[in-house]
Amino acid sequence: MVLAPRPEDLDFILHDMLRVEELAEYPRFEEHGRETFEAVLETARRIAEDKFQPHNRAADLAEPKLVDGKVEIIPEIGQAIEAFNQAGFSAAHHDEALGGMQLPWTVVQAAFVHFQAANLSTAAYPFLSIAAANLIRAQGTDAQKARYLGPLLKGRYFGTMVLSEPHAGSSLSDVRTTAKPDGNQGYRLTGSKMWISGGEHEMAENILHLVLARIEGAPAGVKGLSLFLVPRIREDGALNDVRLVGLNHKMGYRGTVNTALAFGDGGDCHGELIGEANEGLAYMFGMMNEARIGVGLGAIMLAYQGYLTSLDYARERPQGRHPGEKDPDAPQVMLIEHADIRRMLLKQKAVAEGGLALGLWLARLVDRHGQDPSERERIEAGLLLDIVTPIIKAFFSDQALAANDAAIQIMGGAGYTRDHPVEQYWRDNRLNPIHEGANGIQAIDLLGRKATMRDGAAFGLLVREIEAETVTARQAPMLEDLSDQLSSALNRVRHVTSVLTSAQLGPMKMLANASEYMEMMGHLVLAWIWLRQASAAVEGLRGEDGGHVGDREDFLKGKLHTCRYVFARELPKISPLADTLEHFDMTTFDMDTEWF
Repeated sequence: MVLAPRPEDLDFILHDMLRVEELAEYPRFEEHGRETFEAVLETARRIAEDKFQPHNRAADLAEPKLVDGKVEIIPEIGQAIEAFNQAGFSAAHHDEALGGMQLPWTVVQAAFVHFQAANLSTAAYPFLSIAAANLIRAQGTDAQKARYLGPLLKGRYFGTMVLSEPHAGSSLSDVRTTAKPDGNQGYRLTGSKMWISGGEHEMAENILHLVLARIEGAPAGVKGLSLFLVPRIREDGALNDVRLVGLNHKMGYRGTVNTALAFGDGGDCHGELIGEANEGLAYMFGMMNEARIGVGLGAIMLAYQGYLTSLDYARERPQGRHPGEKDPDAPQVMLIEHADIRRMLLKQKAVAEGGLALGLWLARLVDRHGQDPSERERIEAGLLLDIVTPIIKAFFSDQALAANDAAIQIMGGAGYTRDHPVEQYWRDNRLNPIHEGANGIQAIDLLGRKATMRDGAAFGLLVREIEAETVTARQAPMLEDLSDQLSSALNRVRHVTSVLTSAQLGPMKMLANASEYMEMMGHLVLAWIWLRQASAAVEGLRGEDGGHVGDREDFLKGKLHTCRYVFARELPKISPLADTLEHFDMTTFDMDTEWF
């Protein structure tokens, strides 16, 4: 089975579109170059193919289970993560003094998508541990960094995010877990947590839980939340008072153990405060936003893997004849010859390759935000990250699920069986619109916060990025019409945003159609990222010094044609969504609960 992403596509995005080798101009990355980056990516692909992909189905069929009070997971998961850690991927972006390689985040993410494509549920364990290490590095004390970063970066310790509670779900303002000072500069925690991925297993020396809780006497709501580091095993070697209540049995994503945990049932759950009291949600947002981009990329890679699987099937499966062919003895044509099959393949290609390009563009923003010497550049990169993060998480996880649906449809009855992997891709992908903030919450965040933050500064920067690409694309005669279409769509979106954010509707009515706003913005961003790829493809087709383009011609023409598909089939969806938003449709808001 071919592993996503296709090497030529990743090379195109990183070098033709993003010019990632320019990151070596930052002092932190000056020891690196294209040769280093390609070696890292090749290592990631090899480990993903050899260690992650082979047990993807086995982990789905043999989900984690409790045996004599312990969580039992198939051994291949631990073996794959060990190979991941031995290759240095957990520490790759960290300082050399910590055992890292000081790689750009863009390259680290380009490597990590191979593991997500090969086996998303196994990749979730290091994904969470990397995010936990990033949070501790950013917010922990020197003592906490010294105690925990090394084992996390070596893969000896794993990390988790512990937010939700059984009664509250996504409503973090209703968190009830409490923390009391223990008289020894620490805290004792008491409470119940739910939906904790990686919450209990035997694959690591220790598990570090990052827990949102409320110090007694803290303000109500999210303003009273603090963040605590709660190890499974304390410094003295004793088990902490963190009890596994049960395992959640999921539709997909089964290789990732998901738990309900009780903290402090025996009154002896010890935790350390991270940062300042009552600032926990602000700290956790750093980890959550990193995870939201990762969730979006994970969804996109499942779409990409489904695309490659159904593409191979469509090329090899004879099925029927062209309309108008009356001779029943005429040879069958391959599935890929049928227009509707091509429609569904183009849908998948648009989401998979467009989503990957957007995700790596966001990763490049992370590098710019952290390393650029210009304060203005760093601030602008942060604002762009703020406004596009909910889009890649919500819009692209929805679209990725639709792409997997198309993969199943292309393969017909075969796709609906467990004899082929696309049904698992769909089941695995169905979680992505839910976790790390359900997509409805992301839509409310996009319209209610990100579009208006700093007097619309983040939205204005995104508009500027899109306008700049229309100017670039207009220089190529074959893209001039697409540039005009995107400019027109952008003007419509700007008007809608102005109307929604300036009207005196009140928050409930303003946000009643937030999901439509998310979809509208998503189609705009999808078209923009494809126009960026099309501009790079035009340059590629010109060849070096106007010469021969070599064996990339078909690949580059495929990029251009997929861009045209997006502008013909996806971008026009903005218009009816804008109509709904501009007319303040209140059909859903006005529906009385009793009428259901």
